Amino acid sequence: MDSQPIIEFTNFTFQYFSQAEPTLHDMNLNIYPGQKILIVGPSGSGKSTLGHCLNGLIPFSYRGEVHGSLKINGVETSTLDIFQLSKVIGTVLQDSDSQFVGLTVGEDIAFALENDNVPGDEMHRRVRSVAQMVDMDTLLTSSPFELSGGQKQRTSLAGVMIDDVEILLFDEPLANLDPATGKTAIEIIDDIHKQSGKTIIIIEHRLEDVLHRDIDRILVIDDGRIIADMDAHALVASPILKETGIREPLYVTALKYAEVKVTEEMRAGHIETLKTEFSRDALQTWYGHIQPADHLNTRPSILKMEDISFSYDGIRPVLTDINFDIHEGEMVSIVGKNGAGKSTLSKLLCGFEKEDRGRIFYRGKDLRDKSIKERAEIIGLVMQNPNQMISNPMIYDEVALGLRLRQVPEEEITLRVDKVLKICGLAPFVDWPISALSYGQKKRVTIAAILVLDPKILILDEPTAGQDFRHYTEIMEFLVKINKLGVTVILITHDMHLMLEYTPRAIVLAGGRKIADTAASVVLTDAQVIAEANLKETSLFALSHMAGIEDGTQFVQGFIDYERRLKNR
Repeated sequence: MDSQPIIEFTNFTFQYFSQAEPTLHDMNLNIYPGQKILIVGPSGSGKSTLGHCLNGLIPFSYRGEVHGSLKINGVETSTLDIFQLSKVIGTVLQDSDSQFVGLTVGEDIAFALENDNVPGDEMHRRVRSVAQMVDMDTLLTSSPFELSGGQKQRTSLAGVMIDDVEILLFDEPLANLDPATGKTAIEIIDDIHKQSGKTIIIIEHRLEDVLHRDIDRILVIDDGRIIADMDAHALVASPILKETGIREPLYVTALKYAEVKVTEEMRAGHIETLKTEFSRDALQTWYGHIQPADHLNTRPSILKMEDISFSYDGIRPVLTDINFDIHEGEMVSIVGKNGAGKSTLSKLLCGFEKEDRGRIFYRGKDLRDKSIKERAEIIGLVMQNPNQMISNPMIYDEVALGLRLRQVPEEEITLRVDKVLKICGLAPFVDWPISALSYGQKKRVTIAAILVLDPKILILDEPTAGQDFRHYTEIMEFLVKINKLGVTVILITHDMHLMLEYTPRAIVLAGGRKIADTAASVVLTDAQVIAEANLKETSLFALSHMAGIEDGTQFVQGFIDYERRLKNR
């Protein structure tokens, strides 16, 4: 390893002009050339701010007060402009779409070279070379906006690498990707690291997914301070993840449930390196004592799709022959890769689009002639981004809006809004402006605004996207509470942890067809379904085999039931 740091923070403090307190406190950190670093921390911990300080967005886009020193390649960043920094450090953003500037993949990758007046022949050669590195050389004439999530990620990466920067910074690279594409993204980053020897920094809260490949160091940031700087094996053996509210890998949680003391010697930082001789007996004993729960729902049908087919343009089918029957009080996940038809399904249920063929039933009655307004009385849809649903500045007015549009008397509105704000844990904020809320609280406001209308079915599109583990758990436990009040909950999600832990049943779509409708534990242990739907096998399944437990699916189901009983205590 080079003894001279490539990145050097010395007593570095940063405070946004709009904030009363610094976001980063007195940071001291050295990162060396060729290292691969993961930065994790809860929402608001300062990890994204750290990234912005590195790539120049602070202070050029986000203004604030800087104390101390930040050097890259021995040069104080305060003496560099954002253009000079971009030649050393390349950033791949969470939202690939916002990074595209070209009409084709090739144009987008070539953008930086065009700015530098690189001759045409050399430009074509370098574009082809970088495109091959990220496996995009056959799509150079495609529009970036027609690509899959993973292909967009590769294009963004190529556009950054074309400049031959020394440092690559990835800000939440997995946020919008389905499980298999996320896994591929981590593999691409690892391949680039091995081939090029570049310094790589990944900011991400999905710890287990990043640990699919080796990481040199993991920095844990909380409240603007680095509270840990260690390798994966030391980190999962320490109490730091639990104390900071970061989700530990599922297989590590299973080891702890089986009363295995996780130590560094077990090499539990990656499932592939885990030494199971320390835990086989304990896991087998624990598995032997797990009592499977009864998940059978014998209540009547509430929502049924029968032979549903749909196409936006009348040529390319988006959904084909979809059949399912959801019962009252169920909590169900709808999963599948980007573009599988999940969101289209919700549009058909809400009446935003009309099915070409087939019928949708609510409690046995055909919904075909029901308007969007009439369907909204029984089916509530909560969109992924709360900012797309909010239209009032104050919380009370936002939650009351639907009732006012229905001309409900104001005294009844007050009673209903007060009741739903209590259920949603928002009662203390009733007089607050929505702008003062966190993302997770805004999410609850949008759920409250739907719940106040007393829907019988609640559909949520990616309810936990962009949430850290604490906020994720708060939202999901809150949805469990609503479900227990009798509301049927349907979750459209990429999050396999969510599907496993909270929904006993999963409907899987691939290529517009239903390929599975079964227990979540079965979905994530069936190799064929996983491959077809771009999902990812759960690490619990791998752990069961490593421990010599034959029925891996039953082990996964046992883990879920055990966890649910712990939460209900």
